[in-house]
Amino acid sequence: MEHASIDRFRDLCEGEEQVELAADQPTGIIVLERSIYRGPNIYSRRTMVRIRINLGPLEARPTNTLPGFSDHLLAILPGLGRHHCSLGRVGGLVDRMAEGTWLGHVCEHVALELQCLAGAAVTRGKTRSVAGKRGVYDILFEYRDEQAALVAGLHALRLVSSLLPAEFSKLTGDTILPASGVLSYESLDAALSEIRSALRKTALGPSTQAIVDAARRRGIPVMRLDNRSLIQLGFGKRQHRIRATVTGQTSHIAVELAGDKQVTRDMLRSAGLPAPQGGMVRTVDEARTLAGRLGWPVVVKPVDANHGRGVSLGIGCDAELETAFAAAQKHSSRVIVEQQMRGSDYRFLVVGGKVVAVAKRLPAAVAGDGHSTIAMLVDQENRDPRRGPGHENVLTQLALDSTAERVIASQGLQPGSIPPAGQIVFLRETANLSTGGTAEDCTDEVHPENRFIAEQAAALIGLDVAGIDFLLPDAARPVSETGGGIVEINAAPGLRMHLAPSSGAPQDVGAPVVSQLFPKPGTSRIPILAITGTNGKSTTARMAARILGEAGMTVGLTTTSGVYVGDRLIRAADASGPKSARMVLANPTVDAAVLETARGGILREVLVSIGAT
Repeated sequence: MEHASIDRFRDLCEGEEQVELAADQPTGIIVLERSIYRGPNIYSRRTMVRIRINLGPLEARPTNTLPGFSDHLLAILPGLGRHHCSLGRVGGLVDRMAEGTWLGHVCEHVALELQCLAGAAVTRGKTRSVAGKRGVYDILFEYRDEQAALVAGLHALRLVSSLLPAEFSKLTGDTILPASGVLSYESLDAALSEIRSALRKTALGPSTQAIVDAARRRGIPVMRLDNRSLIQLGFGKRQHRIRATVTGQTSHIAVELAGDKQVTRDMLRSAGLPAPQGGMVRTVDEARTLAGRLGWPVVVKPVDANHGRGVSLGIGCDAELETAFAAAQKHSSRVIVEQQMRGSDYRFLVVGGKVVAVAKRLPAAVAGDGHSTIAMLVDQENRDPRRGPGHENVLTQLALDSTAERVIASQGLQPGSIPPAGQIVFLRETANLSTGGTAEDCTDEVHPENRFIAEQAAALIGLDVAGIDFLLPDAARPVSETGGGIVEINAAPGLRMHLAPSSGAPQDVGAPVVSQLFPKPGTSRIPILAITGTNGKSTTARMAARILGEAGMTVGLTTTSGVYVGDRLIRAADASGPKSARMVLANPTVDAAVLETARGGILREVLVSIGAT
């Protein structure tokens, strides 16, 4: 068997499912092959990466024979001290290393810890010796993203190798190890940055991930249909698809209505629901006339933009109106001018006709400390690890752009100003999380009348999942007493503010979306027959498919002769592997699946019929 040194491992990661490369260095840890298990497999029900290594002479050197190894490793990755390992308690791994364990086992834990530090919460791993092959081990560890996991495995092997005695840690070829041969904290930062980069490329957004997590908790199969956020929940005819919070049940007409703020406002008022007076204009003169009739202050916003783009609040004179109109017109030729309603900005999340979460949203702002400029305060706030670009993190980074400068100027300040300690300086007028705003959960504080009105609004537009933006002086009191109203209805509302509010209790808002799609347990799967063995698999599979077909079912069948749906051959090929099984399980017309399953496919990748990634 040909082998690969650690520094050739990247080639393994970018190659086929199992690859073997020539070795340059026989004295250290040698990588033999790797596999990716994308679902339940012979080792675990979880997704796993397997790396087969040969320790060679290191088989005779468990950790208790390597002076300083454990101490150096824990200094670099102190989180390993919390790993339970097989002892089932905090510190279990530390005790195992003190007693003496083999380096493959250590690499497993390092790969898990690196993924956790990079933001992928994984906990399960195992390392097994290969029968009949001295010093050969299979390292297995859970993953969220397979490319990130492969990179973590690479760096785990490099880190462990860097702490070995010199005769074992010499590496050839391109290497990230410093000349000293010991991995530094700077090298660790670079490794984590590489893993995070891999995670970002394929990570689901927080809304999609919350729904996927809720589905998995209920045992519902999950299949990713593209490299973005199109997800299939369930198999065959019982499947539902989602993209973020848009589901297969979301009405296209409802999305169109919600996207037109003018139509939405008119429909709300026609239904007797509280909404501001206003109208649509196309010129500044029309805007002045309408503002004069409504009375100052007014709100100016584009008819069909989102994320608070082009929205100006508290417009109190003609000069401000001209500026606001120009800002709105950058996003739409049609502009809305409407009453400025009093109150704080609340987002009501309605799923399946019921309010499931409410958050009070606050505009992006910084608090003065008496010695830092506003620009410095923004920079300090953006160092908060909760903030990140776009929708990747719990909070979005603050931007000191032209809009922020205008809002700062309206407070009599500029970016170089030093606000006194405790003074709040707003950077935005609108409270969108996408522009750096924060959220406070107040689900349990909302008056029943306000809940009812939000539910009525979602039903009026026809959205199965809706974000209702409600201005209220006090959400705990009925709007009929306090005044206020609905200013916008959002299709595909983001879930970030409810999943991880800046303050208050997080709400499990992914679960109601899944419950709406699958109200009864056990309704996400179709009957599946997976047939394996030596001889007669195809004959048995065809016979089973015929029996189910005679019972009135549309059967998806995979065999060595091809993929069939009903009586029609849709692909001629040797279709006894995982890819063909996925093809059948993704078909929305299939009532039952009969899968001829090659033993090699089960060993190499996954038993698809049990579940999906």
